[in-house]
Amino acid sequence: MYKQILVGFVALSVAISNPAAARDGVSDNAKKSVAKTTTYNIDTDKSVLTWNGKKVTGEHGGPVKAEKGYLTLSGNQLKGGVVSIDLRTITSTDLKDNKEYHDKLINHLKSDDFFSVAKHPVATFKITKVKATAGNVADVTGDLTIKGITNPITFPVTYSVAGNTLTASGKATINRAKFDIKYGSKSFFDNLGDKVIYDDFTVDMNIVATADNAASGVKTK
Repeated sequence: MYKQILVGFVALSVAISNPAAARDGVSDNAKKSVAKTTTYNIDTDKSVLTWNGKKVTGEHGGPVKAEKGYLTLSGNQLKGGVVSIDLRTITSTDLKDNKEYHDKLINHLKSDDFFSVAKHPVATFKITKVKATAGNVADVTGDLTIKGITNPITFPVTYSVAGNTLTASGKATINRAKFDIKYGSKSFFDNLGDKVIYDDFTVDMNIVATADNAASGVKTK
């Protein structure tokens, strides 16, 4: 009888001192640990971004570098992040053996006909929503800004963590007409014939990022 009274008294004391824990069986410390977010800074040397654009008569593509950025995980779930893309680094691998044509293409892409790189050297993608689909795959939605114009895009991303390294990969399809890139677009011009350049282009992203260990251990927000 005495032991039953003692157990009841202890339980009552816990409930009084921490009613939330008594209600749902989860301690405050446990809740705080679940809420921690780990920040992974993008390694711009190891990350690879590849663009591809098509026209009636062919296609071009090549690398463009990430300028900076980060991804965040809550537990083992992707939650957010920002990627800045340095459009000044855009190049074309399919024309590597024809420097004259390569330089002509790249200068055209950097001109006001396309990305207006002198005025808008950086494009940014900011994650606004992550919907887990299966295991380490998620549909990622974010705001993409090109030439100062922002539109939402969604694409699937596969990601994984090994030690302090996060890798993430995905291919985004982007409609350039939504960013006022008009050159050779059927959305703006008629009777282009075989001069048409398709509105959709892709950016294949393979991101490598490292946990922020600036202080002691992994930085959390």
